[in-house]
Amino acid sequence: MNTSRRRWCQGAAAALLPPWCAAAEPARLDAAQTRHLRDWITVLIHSQVEQGPSPRWTHRDCAGLVRFAVAESLRPHDLAWRQSMGLLGQRLPPDIDTQAAAPLRNSWRRADGSQGAFVSALDLVQANTRFVGRQLAQAQAADLLFYDFGDDQHLMVWMGRYIAYHTGRVLPGDNGLRALRPSQLMAWTDTRWRPAGDNPNFVGLYRLDFMA
Repeated sequence: MNTSRRRWCQGAAAALLPPWCAAAEPARLDAAQTRHLRDWITVLIHSQVEQGPSPRWTHRDCAGLVRFAVAESLRPHDLAWRQSMGLLGQRLPPDIDTQAAAPLRNSWRRADGSQGAFVSALDLVQANTRFVGRQLAQAQAADLLFYDFGDDQHLMVWMGRYIAYHTGRVLPGDNGLRALRPSQLMAWTDTRWRPAGDNPNFVGLYRLDFMA
């Protein structure tokens, strides 16, 4: 549980506590395994942007992109898998240690206390990440940009040199994937999407709980 959630749980009345307040601390990868996971997530999202969505990716929206990239990063990457993903011949990161990866794969925590392969953007952030800050300079590869519009939330992924996301819509000739430089997003006409500290819709940067 991240620090902000832990403090909230400690200060809230017992009758008001959501189930995730009682959840155990998630297992955390060590620094080396975290680097490998960051590399895998960015490789996989980059391949979706460059080649188009993989058939393995079934729920195509902003949170679905994160869930897909994490799940595929935490699995073994044999020859058949690399071929199915169009990654043959590419230099790829080392696999995540099997024993460390197994408890994490498809085990997202939800606000109701359950766990599973599916989680909304809001639950993904609230129950599975820790807050980093509101400045892009603080971001590391595979960190999440979280936007809150009241009835709707949105996630983007920091890729190191650019920001990737899915619009949540798939249209003829448009698979919904986007890749933008930070300067492009900071100059976006609709200011609600600017990842700036003075934008009330940009909640900030978040890091997966199981990353070091």
